Amino acid sequence: MEHNLLFNAMVYLAAAVLVVPLAKRLALGAVLGYLLAGILIGPYGFRLIGEVEDALHFAEFGVVLLLFLIGLELEPSKLWSLRRPIFGWGGAQVLGVAAALCGAAILAGIDWKVALIAGLGLSLSSTAIALASLEERNLMPTPAGQAGFSILLFQDIAAIPMIAIVPLLGVPEEAGGGGNAWQAVLKVVVVLAGLIVAGRFLVRPLLRVIAKTDTREIFTAFALLMVIAISLLMQWIGVSMALGAFMAGVLLADSEYRHALESDVEPFKGLLLGLFFIAVGMSVDFAVFLAQPLLILGLVAAFQVIKIAILYALSRILGMARGQHLQFALLLSQGGEFAFVVFGAAATARVFSSDVASILVVVVALSMVVTPLTLMLYDRIQAWRQGGAGGRKASKKKADAIEPNEDHVIIAGFGRFGQIVGRFLHANDVRLTVLDHDPDQIEVLRHFGFKVFYGDATRADLLRAAGAAKARAVVVAIDDIDDSLALVDTVKRDYPDLPIFARARNVTHYYQLMDLGVTMIERETYESALKLGRTVMTEGLGQSAYRTRNAANRFRRHNKQSLEAVYPYYKDRETFVSLSKQAREELEEMIARDRRAAEEEKTHYWD
Repeated sequence: MEHNLLFNAMVYLAAAVLVVPLAKRLALGAVLGYLLAGILIGPYGFRLIGEVEDALHFAEFGVVLLLFLIGLELEPSKLWSLRRPIFGWGGAQVLGVAAALCGAAILAGIDWKVALIAGLGLSLSSTAIALASLEERNLMPTPAGQAGFSILLFQDIAAIPMIAIVPLLGVPEEAGGGGNAWQAVLKVVVVLAGLIVAGRFLVRPLLRVIAKTDTREIFTAFALLMVIAISLLMQWIGVSMALGAFMAGVLLADSEYRHALESDVEPFKGLLLGLFFIAVGMSVDFAVFLAQPLLILGLVAAFQVIKIAILYALSRILGMARGQHLQFALLLSQGGEFAFVVFGAAATARVFSSDVASILVVVVALSMVVTPLTLMLYDRIQAWRQGGAGGRKASKKKADAIEPNEDHVIIAGFGRFGQIVGRFLHANDVRLTVLDHDPDQIEVLRHFGFKVFYGDATRADLLRAAGAAKARAVVVAIDDIDDSLALVDTVKRDYPDLPIFARARNVTHYYQLMDLGVTMIERETYESALKLGRTVMTEGLGQSAYRTRNAANRFRRHNKQSLEAVYPYYKDRETFVSLSKQAREELEEMIARDRRAAEEEKTHYWD
């Protein structure tokens, strides 16, 4: 068994590594690549994998992690502010598509129960495919992207009651079993209430304790443990694992550990979600397709035409930009991951036969394959039309875009230096995202309304999760010099246009930052020491403020010139020491000239 497990893992990874890059190179997208990889290694390809059902059940955890990450993005306050697009637009989409498909099926002579479950299942879209397509085309900030995200979120929520009502329409397995219905409902309510309390008063303190160990793998292990435990708990009470994962994400969305959790879970989500799509490709029953190819192709075409028509009409009602109606409809036109769960539950409850379930699964899988192709065709048609339409049309298209919905400054390190920068910016209404790795410090700052997140800012995945791509600037205020340089190197590599404002601990650190191309640098004690020197001269020695200010300006100017002059030689120790001595001698000469000038001015005044 161990041999089979390792062999299967090797086959999955090899298929993904070989097929997905090729699919992306051909502009087919990663999702389609995973689906094709699954088809190739599955029962109707090279038959390298036999246990398709086991793989699909295991890979469903990728969808669970996806919903956990979606929940992390939605603070309760943000979720409440989006209630209208989520429940209004999302409800209209699901009900509209389900009613149209159900009505069409009933007119075709299909039993109303089969038509209802099929319509509800097919009304769901693929969260993974749609979100990936939105990100690839940079559409998330646009009205189409925002509406699509809201509708996908509602679909993820709506899948839960869909799965719950399937047994009510099926054939009862035992008489008299309905007496436990109220107990089941009570169990769900109690568990959900317990999750809310535990998320607020148990999980966060535990995260704080684990964060203090400063052991990243234990933090990652706890994140996975939490998601798995909550998912299994929800499954135990008869509710979808996805609901538990989504709720866990929402409960932790306003936590200071949100970005750290997101960056730790993201790699597992991506890998398992890829495995999920491979398993979907493997599960496509080509025997069913070859037995009735015209029927299945007709169902795919009818399903997508009806769904695209409803989505197109909805986009016009929502008042989207004129050029985004069809694009929005195509993005959500495919079947979704939860359709497999709904149809599986329907077959188990005997709402319809396993043959009908197999046909619908093939229809959904083929719609997933078709969607990336139709989007690619749409993009090429749009590019061709814009290329031949002249400047006026191109300018119209450009005007449809909106500004990104994030406009913030990232502060990495919120110690004694970063605090002052952060407080000043915060007081002047600058939106901040603060990254720090001290749990006690974070907890104190949260009480004062600062948005502080736990995590190692030098990690590229954490920077991406914190919104570095949409930030206006990053302030590097980390205490450790090596970490500071590592962060600058990461930002320069991944976000070359992002302005960097850095804190230098000493002159060598200053030069190292210059080596990396940073030009906006402040030495942490320099200005405060110079200001104290001015105070000593004015308050302690009674000299004029005007004279001390001029002296400080001269000192600052000379010091900067000296730093820049010595910089090319700072790695050559002998030359560096020689030039530093020369700079000190020049400073002494300047001070002597200042004294002589002051004495002459004083003598001239008394004369």
